[in-house]
Amino acid sequence: MEFGVFILAQQRGYHQSSAEVIHNSIEQTVVAEQAGFNTAWYAEHHFNNYSLSPSPLMAVAHAAGKTKTIRLGTAVCILPLYHPARFMAEVGYVDTVSDGRLELGVGSGYQEFEFERFGTNLAEAGAIYNEFLDILPMALTQKTFQYEGKYLRLPPSSIAIRPIQQPLPPIWVTSGNPLTLARAVRENHNLFVTSLLNGAPAITDLRGRLEKIAADAGRDLDRDVKFGFLRCGYASDNAAEIDSYLDNARFQRRISESLKYRRYQSEDGYMIKEVPFETDLSIEQLRQNLPVGSVNEVIDKLLKEISILRPKHIALQTQLGDFDQKTMLKQIELWGSRIIPAVRKELGRQALAA
Repeated sequence: MEFGVFILAQQRGYHQSSAEVIHNSIEQTVVAEQAGFNTAWYAEHHFNNYSLSPSPLMAVAHAAGKTKTIRLGTAVCILPLYHPARFMAEVGYVDTVSDGRLELGVGSGYQEFEFERFGTNLAEAGAIYNEFLDILPMALTQKTFQYEGKYLRLPPSSIAIRPIQQPLPPIWVTSGNPLTLARAVRENHNLFVTSLLNGAPAITDLRGRLEKIAADAGRDLDRDVKFGFLRCGYASDNAAEIDSYLDNARFQRRISESLKYRRYQSEDGYMIKEVPFETDLSIEQLRQNLPVGSVNEVIDKLLKEISILRPKHIALQTQLGDFDQKTMLKQIELWGSRIIPAVRKELGRQALAA
């Protein structure tokens, strides 16, 4: 089982400067490497405080100079907001400067607020995304390539800097469209999924959907598909710490929902207000749904979730809202020293007993 940290680079208010948020994100990456995490993942969003990470590839390139072994991933590059020629060239460059540590997560995006400002039609994002998935393997593996699609067109071209990883960096696909996920499975890409802040019933449902997607693509989910699970989790005997983490997780969800469904409100054109939505969850509901509690409680809850979903990778959300940085760094260390080893030991025991 692989473990990663997912870094949203979120800003909850002006008491956090943008510089502080970004420096905290890199510091979390360095500590995650020291704690033994496999991967650090960086988001992409634009134009507001939901995330201050406009370029996950740039984040990977910078983090590569601060680390030595941890793999560094984009989670995810919003492909319809890019020009394919520049994107492919930057993928090759970033894999090179990271010495082959790039994990390339890609998605189609969902926030119309962003698309409007890039001059891209959100309704066409899925089709543009699929054309990018056509181009990616050609551009990164062929000496020259060309493409003529409905949205993307490239004359005969060559990417000057090739990825170190052959034939290309691992590609992680996220999408709400099962047809896109089935395509990813057929083409041997990895998947990135989430059940948001929901509990075991939602994870069970997610497992069922993934099994169907794999079967429709002629594959076995456990044998043939590598997929990662994005999850919130926090271990502490201090109830106030857990409540603060859960409050920040709920803040993140509220802002995301507001931007997705155009309910966002801002008094100054930048800082999005936190507004509860119809299916909002209470802190107590979040406590029941998520792997939070004492170290042993988190281990037990996580093992239960793994037994249901059976992912190959778990990405822990470590940067949320304005959660205290020093406390989160200690949390990352705690996962590395106690939770991850215990989970891996139990999974190893189960594998031997099977």
